[in-house]
Amino acid sequence: MNGAAGGNPGPRRAAALAVVAAIAVLTAACGVHVHIGYSVGSAPAEPATYRANLAYAHCMQTHGVPDFPDPHPSEGFSISGHPTGNTPLARANDACQQLLPAGGAGTGGATAPATASPPGAGAADCLGSQPCYTPRQFRVAYGIQPLLDHGIDGRGITVALPEEAETGPAQTFPAATDIRQDVADFDSRFGLPPARIQVIRTTLTGSSASPWLAGLEEVEDTELVHAVAPDATIRELLVDPAEVSTPAKLAATFATYVRIAVRQHADVISQSGIGQDFSVGEGSWTSAEVATMNSALEYTAARHVTVVAASGDEGVLGNGSTTPVKEVILPASDPLVLGVGGTSLTANPVTGAYISETAWNTPGLPPQPSASGGGFSHLFARPAYQDGVPGIGATRGVPDVAADASSPTGIALAFSAPDGSYELVGAGGTSAGAPFWAGLIALADQEAGHPLGFVNPAIYRIARGPLHHKAFHDITTGSNTVVLTSTSPPVTITGYQAGPGWDPVTGWGTPDAQVLIPRLAR
Repeated sequence: MNGAAGGNPGPRRAAALAVVAAIAVLTAACGVHVHIGYSVGSAPAEPATYRANLAYAHCMQTHGVPDFPDPHPSEGFSISGHPTGNTPLARANDACQQLLPAGGAGTGGATAPATASPPGAGAADCLGSQPCYTPRQFRVAYGIQPLLDHGIDGRGITVALPEEAETGPAQTFPAATDIRQDVADFDSRFGLPPARIQVIRTTLTGSSASPWLAGLEEVEDTELVHAVAPDATIRELLVDPAEVSTPAKLAATFATYVRIAVRQHADVISQSGIGQDFSVGEGSWTSAEVATMNSALEYTAARHVTVVAASGDEGVLGNGSTTPVKEVILPASDPLVLGVGGTSLTANPVTGAYISETAWNTPGLPPQPSASGGGFSHLFARPAYQDGVPGIGATRGVPDVAADASSPTGIALAFSAPDGSYELVGAGGTSAGAPFWAGLIALADQEAGHPLGFVNPAIYRIARGPLHHKAFHDITTGSNTVVLTSTSPPVTITGYQAGPGWDPVTGWGTPDAQVLIPRLAR
């Protein structure tokens, strides 16, 4: 809802009244307190702050709160109060709060619009003046750039991305955008070759889907794969959101689109944001649903296709647990999947040279913190490749590896707007780690001259060998403990600590690709 002027009150007064009225409706409907305040005579919001607030408002409107008001560019604007409980406003805020500028109500790892800086220069200026890394800086930090410089760029390899289909006209981030323009802006901005993108419509897509319209997760997945493996072919497999709206539907649909991806000659499949509008913790699935997904993964492994999946964004809770219990999520916990956790990367803001990393965690920020998913399966026994690994008991440990998941330290992504402008966005969440590792596997496939398929045994063999500290950045600080401030009193769910070697927060750590990829390809 826009703050519009009308009647006798002046524009500022009318806008303020409109906002107050809208918030009163939201407060009454949702049983929470949200305050959006205009200060008459205050300085207008900085452009970056206004864009952040506008992105948050639009996100709230598209996540079930259609009357959430837009900010006004000529007014001071602040958001305070934290929605709690299982209400539409709380759920929308949980999805959108990370879009707010530093010091707002936001937390966690997804995105942040930004202004641009020249290719190869320092970190881009992201939402709330937070930095994010250019693709080249990101590749330097993780040792990918030397591989690209020697022609290992994913050529001849296909990465499949199952994505939720979108409908309607292209809009402005965070609503759905035209992925062709997004990626064209990304390539132009950062000096990348044109992306090889193919959109695949299947029986799962739905009749009303717009093939080139993409949501946030699809753009993030696509640009991350393209940044890591610029010459790889990217196949978007569009899925009607209704087909992945419950665990039962997701299990059946997962089995279908995995097989479609294999028939479409995929070498790598990246699973991240699709079908996560509900709890995907292991306790949410029936044994039949688990068996359906595992059967599809056996199908991929038998055909030398690698499946990579995010480990979840809610720390030791996994992703969307309805009760505060420790659990890991599917499909990352399946032993046939390469599970990817999250870190916060610190690199040189000019050159991208690696400095350090810690486990990704934003403790104590309401309504629910974001942290790297990880722990131990309740469904799967310890696979052979984890035998003898210190810290792993009788069941499957998750994750296997990690990548940057903190939006303030994420790779810059480009989102287009219908007026021809674009905004940069810091990638974040473990859903950014999955396509990152999918791109890495594409590089290894190219170097090997054939698809590597099920890579977990090779990953563990390298990690347990003499080159562990050269092939991986071992993450030894941080945890995935979470504090649920949406409860009264707050509840702390003690997670696991990152430490030397494998740990149930960041796995073996993040890659130094110039060492890891050639050895993985052997």
